[in-house]
Amino acid sequence: MAKFDLQETPRLGGYTKEFGDSGMVLREITELVLTSLAMPMGGKTKLTAAVKDTFGLTLPTALKSKLSTDGQTRLVQTQPDQYFCLTSKPVPSAMASVAYVTDQTHGWVGLDISGPNVREALERICPVDLDPSAFPVHAAARTTMEHLGVLIIRVSKDQFCLLSASSSAESFLHAVELSIKNVI
Repeated sequence: MAKFDLQETPRLGGYTKEFGDSGMVLREITELVLTSLAMPMGGKTKLTAAVKDTFGLTLPTALKSKLSTDGQTRLVQTQPDQYFCLTSKPVPSAMASVAYVTDQTHGWVGLDISGPNVREALERICPVDLDPSAFPVHAAARTTMEHLGVLIIRVSKDQFCLLSASSSAESFLHAVELSIKNVI
């Protein structure tokens, strides 16, 4: 009988690129576990308590994300009563007693984009106002980039996390990479 040694590989092969001396860096986020937490009807109190106990966080409001003090977990409200939990390890199974928990990891691809011209690069393909006064650190929004659905999160002044469907990962990478090339 044949023995199969299946290995998980990053959707974009662990892509990382520095763009000359521009300071711009684009890399695939490979260590991400993405889990959807959907709140059952009337379950806000229980979910709020479980999120506080498990991650030390309060539930974020629309257009915001919350980062745990250890930097290992980020929660983003994606729609009313639904949150994405971005972590480096699977969400504890106990969360299933207070929310509908769905592993979304393989359905999404993550890109980390950073550098001094990050806003200029993203402004070319993103209709969201990324000025720090309108989109500060930890802001989050669902939008489109080059006709692809994207969740954008401002991680720091000059760094963003971009999440899009893994089925169009190569097109997504191409759009962001080309936009960077056009501003450096």
